[in-house]
Amino acid sequence: MDALLLWLQERGYLSEERFVDARIHARARRFGSQRIQQELAQHGVQMSAEQRASLKDSELARAREVWQRKFAGRWPEDAAMRAKQTRFLISRGFGSEVVRRILRGPADEDES
Repeated sequence: MDALLLWLQERGYLSEERFVDARIHARARRFGSQRIQQELAQHGVQMSAEQRASLKDSELARAREVWQRKFAGRWPEDAAMRAKQTRFLISRGFGSEVVRRILRGPADEDES
């Protein structure tokens, strides 16, 4: 089996880099950087520094899209709704600072 895997890698049929790229592309619309890194670690691979930086740069916009799809852009009206929205975004792998910026309200929309 090891010989077969080595043969496939040598000929470019197996590539960790392509796997990481594909996983990031498939998961980035729905999940935060922390969740994607955790999934990749489970597969025994890591993102490059460039890939990490790219995901980090787009984290706020991606989190805002996920939040809008789930909650239709409704700002939390009370502490219970704020907690629900926070838990949802954190469970998707978005960082606490990103979640805070999204749930601050419409006044923070311009500060991207």
